[in-house]
Amino acid sequence: MSCLLLLSFKTDEAETRFRFKTIVIDAGHGGHDTGCIGSSSYEKHVALAIALKLGRLIERKFPDLKVVYTRKTDVFIELHERAAIANRARADLFICIHCNSGPKAAFGTETYVMGLHKTADNLSVAKRENSSILLEKDYKTNYDGFDPNSPEANIIFSLYQNSFMNQSLDFASLIQQKFEKNSGRYNRGVKQAGFLVLYRTAMPSVLIETGFLTNSSEESFLKGEKGQNEIANSIFLAFSEYKEDTEARAGAPISESTGEPVKVKSNPDKNNDSVIKPADNSVAETPVKSEPSPVVKVFYTVQVAALNSDKGINDTFNKSQKPFKLIGDDGLTRYYSGVFVDLEAARSNLNQVRTTGFKDAFLVAFDGPKRISISQAEELLKRK
Repeated sequence: MSCLLLLSFKTDEAETRFRFKTIVIDAGHGGHDTGCIGSSSYEKHVALAIALKLGRLIERKFPDLKVVYTRKTDVFIELHERAAIANRARADLFICIHCNSGPKAAFGTETYVMGLHKTADNLSVAKRENSSILLEKDYKTNYDGFDPNSPEANIIFSLYQNSFMNQSLDFASLIQQKFEKNSGRYNRGVKQAGFLVLYRTAMPSVLIETGFLTNSSEESFLKGEKGQNEIANSIFLAFSEYKEDTEARAGAPISESTGEPVKVKSNPDKNNDSVIKPADNSVAETPVKSEPSPVVKVFYTVQVAALNSDKGINDTFNKSQKPFKLIGDDGLTRYYSGVFVDLEAARSNLNQVRTTGFKDAFLVAFDGPKRISISQAEELLKRK
């Protein structure tokens, strides 16, 4: 009798382990939002074709897995609604598919997760994709006054990172590996930037830039059936491996010394290419059911003024210098100019601000939304 009870207990435990049940595939743009434009193609069409092909591959391989599409036709879906679709479906994964634009010589694939951009190029991609909200009727209400054309707004927004960053980075890394090794695409890497569509999702999420429509060679590849099949298949292979590894780790025993799951290779016969690797050595694997600690979001800025009214203050700055504002607990609206992770660059900006007439401007630092001292910021940035 006791043996039977023990066997029954183990079966119930196995059934409660994490299993992928639902994923959402989001084809970027659509309808009157064309996305980027090639010489003979629109991003909205290419992204939709790849999304549908990817969905069919997953449905055939995993018939018990529910695949939800944010759109299956050429229609416009607002960015906040795309994330809402994923959240309502209680999705285990959100895959957003796009095409890139840039100089004619630019080429290759890159996959983004929600986070702080590290280069001007990353910021440019986020600004372009976020600009879709300008085609929405009530975007200022839907996005709390976010201005997609403001560099400062995009930078501040990117500090609020998705709770599932480590899982997203794992999946993004696999996607880039498969693009390179299975499709022969140039690997531009896994990157971070502030994307509105990723910000509101409550699950691991990635945004895939499948290639540049502004590059004639890549455009020909991406708009063709063969190229679209290759791209969809690479994402499918990455998902299959991510799913298998994630489910295996979710059922792995917990180490008494570290409190972390013991790393498990779900299929020991696979080659080394099948092992999920973090985007860099600083990102550790985490259990699926726990949320990783947030990445330190430290930056310097220049406080210009603290006022009850913003009357006239914006007129003093040109568009590139336009300050962002935060309302404090005391009711005052504080105005800040620039966002920097380099202290010397922040000091240089302080000098420029003072020359425009704000002689009382001074340097401040933040860790996310929390104001900290300059010395604390220096110490935190040294640890990165």
